[in-house]
Amino acid sequence: MESIPALPVPVPAYDLRVSIHDTEPEIWRRLLVPETITVPDLHRVLQTAFGWENRHLFGIRCVDRLGHRRDIIGPDEAAEETGAEPASGVVLFELLDAQKTGPSTLEYEYDFGDAWTHVIEVMGPAELPAGAVRCVGGASRGPVEDAGGTSGYARLIEALANPSHEDHQELSDWYKFATGQDAGTFEPDAFDGAALNSRLDGLAKRIWPEPPTDEEIDAVIRPVQWLLSQAGADGLQLTQDGYLKPAVVSEAVRALGWTYRWPGVANRESQTLPVLRLRQQLQAWKLLRKSKGRLVLSPAGRRMRDGGRPLWDYLVQTVAVPADKSTAAVTRMVIHWLLEGSTPSWDQRARIIADTLTAAGFRMGDGEPVPLGAARDLYSEVRWTLDCLQLKVPGQTFTEEPALTDGGRKFLLPVQGLLEGR
Repeated sequence: MESIPALPVPVPAYDLRVSIHDTEPEIWRRLLVPETITVPDLHRVLQTAFGWENRHLFGIRCVDRLGHRRDIIGPDEAAEETGAEPASGVVLFELLDAQKTGPSTLEYEYDFGDAWTHVIEVMGPAELPAGAVRCVGGASRGPVEDAGGTSGYARLIEALANPSHEDHQELSDWYKFATGQDAGTFEPDAFDGAALNSRLDGLAKRIWPEPPTDEEIDAVIRPVQWLLSQAGADGLQLTQDGYLKPAVVSEAVRALGWTYRWPGVANRESQTLPVLRLRQQLQAWKLLRKSKGRLVLSPAGRRMRDGGRPLWDYLVQTVAVPADKSTAAVTRMVIHWLLEGSTPSWDQRARIIADTLTAAGFRMGDGEPVPLGAARDLYSEVRWTLDCLQLKVPGQTFTEEPALTDGGRKFLLPVQGLLEGR
C-alpha cells in the first residue's frame, strides 16, 4: 500500500493588516505570518509583499507586550552606528499580542529618506503550515523605489497618467531609468494576489530551507560530475591546441541538454562557450588539470569523482571564494538577484554593479570609477561561473532568464551565507 505523505503541522500565526500611511487610494496587504518570525525575516516578507527592492535601512517602532518602547533598526551595522536596538534576534511574538483587547500595532518604516511608514495592525490569531507565509488580501501595487515618499509617488501617478502633464516626459524617462520598464506599463491600481503568493512561497523556502535531497544534489552538480567521469582514471586526450576533442564537445552538449544554450553546430570547444567554460572552471576549481596533452583528475577531483554530497559541499565552499574582492562583491549581488528573482535589466545590472563597486572603493588602474564595460564583464564572468552548475530550470531560448530550481536555491543559500560572512 502506498503511504500518504504527512501534512505540514500548523503553527500559531498572526493575521496582520499592513497599510502604507498617507497613500490614496490606500496601498495595503493582509498577511499571515508565524508568531516566531524574526524582525529581519518580517522585513523580507514586507519587502516582497509591497515590491520593495531592499536598497535602504528599515526600522520598527512599537510598545512591546511588556509595555516597553522599542526602536529597532536593521541591518545591525546601522543600529550600531545610531545606538538603536539591532533587528537580529528579535522575534515578532515579543512585540505583538494577538489576544489583546483593542488594536495591537507597530510601525515599520522603510527608507528613512523617503520615509515610507507601514502601519501593521493585528487583526487576530491565525494558523499556518510550518514554513509558510500567505497573503489573503490587498490593493494596489507597491510604490516605485526612490519615488520621493508619498507626495513624490502621488506626483508620479498623476504625471504618468496624463500625457499633457508638464512633468509627463521627465517622469516617464525617470520611471524607465528606475524600473527598466516603459511608463506605459505602469498600473498603480494593479494587485495580483496569486503572483504575490508565488513569490512569498519562494521567500518562505529561502527563510526556512530544507536540506537538499539526493536527487537535487545530483541535478545541480551534474555538469561537473559528468566531466569528471569523462576524465576517468586515464584522463581525456586533448587536441594539439589544448581543447577537448570534437566528439567530447558534441557529447557534452547532448548529454547535458545544453542545445537550448548553444544552438547550431557545437563540436568545437573554442566555438562552444558553455563547454569551454565548464572545462576551464573545473580547472579553476582545482578538480581537473592538464598533464602531457591530457585533461586529468586532480587530487581533489579523484576524491570528488563519485559526486554526491561531498562534491556539493566542495563546490559550495569553492564558489564562495572567488578569485578577487571585486568578483566576490559582484557574486554577492548576482546571487541575491537570483534568489530574490529580481535580476534587473541588462542596462540596469551594469549601472548598479558599477555604482556599487565604486561606492565600495573599487577603482580602475588609473584611479577612475568602475565603468559600465568593466561591470558588464564582471557580471558575465560570474554568470558563466554559476552556469557551470545546473541551478536553473532549463530555458526555452538562449536569452531567457529561467527561475532557480529548488536544488539551485538550496545550493546558493549557503554560498550567500559564506560570502556575507567574509
